[in-house]
Amino acid sequence: LGDPGFLQSLMLTLYVALSSTLIAGAISIAMAIFLLSLSEKNRLIHFIFQIPLTVPHLVIAVAMVFMLTPTGFFSRILVSLGLIDSSAAFPLLVNDRWGIAIILTYVWKEIPFITLMILAVLRRSGAELLEVGRTLKAGRWQRFRYITLPTISPSLGAAGLIVFAYTFGAFEVPFLLGQTYPMMLPVWAYKNYSDVDLLARPEGIATGLIIAAIVLMAVVLSQLLTQTARRRGVIL
Repeated sequence: LGDPGFLQSLMLTLYVALSSTLIAGAISIAMAIFLLSLSEKNRLIHFIFQIPLTVPHLVIAVAMVFMLTPTGFFSRILVSLGLIDSSAAFPLLVNDRWGIAIILTYVWKEIPFITLMILAVLRRSGAELLEVGRTLKAGRWQRFRYITLPTISPSLGAAGLIVFAYTFGAFEVPFLLGQTYPMMLPVWAYKNYSDVDLLARPEGIATGLIIAAIVLMAVVLSQLLTQTARRRGVIL
């Protein structure tokens, strides 16, 4: 715990996991409300929306490399349109200090998961409550604040904690898209465990145990929120 490298990796991992979870959660709320307004018979939109669930994280990470690197797809488009002079002017989005490509990968992958959990709750009990709010002349913001948000809060919290647990402990995406230093904790653990210096292996094992403990706490909190939702009559 006193290793500066470990503390920097811990802060980076918390930043990426929390940012991914918060961004995905905010977008998922808007998407769930949008999908709720559509007819359930509109299966094409629902099918398209669920496609990211079937794509492995590693495939999306490789796609980010091809799209977001300075010589990638988006950079070439901007150069061809004359918006930038050369690929060197394209911002560094992969292997950067802010983990932008990592966050984008997790956000794109996890939005359908959180959205579908929220949508299931809204369809079960939220639609009727929203209709009551309209009858009572509640505005859009009032319906969101006093009806939608309290209704989805347990499910949103449970889904967010699951996403946080996964992004905190995942290895392949930060290994491919992250910078060499500081690196996220799962990559840090792997680096130390596979180091030729056997004295570094115990540090890798200790880091893995810390990751497991944090993930376990997130999962336990998620289960508590799920039980809260069930006590309210919302079955996930």
